[in-house]
Amino acid sequence: MDTTIICPRFETAISLLSQRWTGLIIYQLLNGPQRFRHLTEVIGISGRLLSERLKSLEAAGVVTRKVYPETPVRIEYELTEKGFSLKPVMDAIQDWSQEWVEPVNAK
Repeated sequence: MDTTIICPRFETAISLLSQRWTGLIIYQLLNGPQRFRHLTEVIGISGRLLSERLKSLEAAGVVTRKVYPETPVRIEYELTEKGFSLKPVMDAIQDWSQEWVEPVNAK
């Protein structure tokens, strides 16, 4: 009997990336640093949920939060080196989806 064991690191990575909206946040931040409000508008996510996801990604070392001491205060979020290393993964998912996934409204 084949008993495949899932690596705990793989499981942790999938748990992080499979949270709703997380993939879209990372994909959007691949374009460079962005402000909170811009992310909410582009992605279509509530501010509360975006805040939760960004905190989770920041805790995982995928995203960094930069505060600029201006008036009014400007805060930008950007991918860390660790976060940007997900680009090939996100590109592969994008390519796969173009070939194999039907748009929701295509029916």
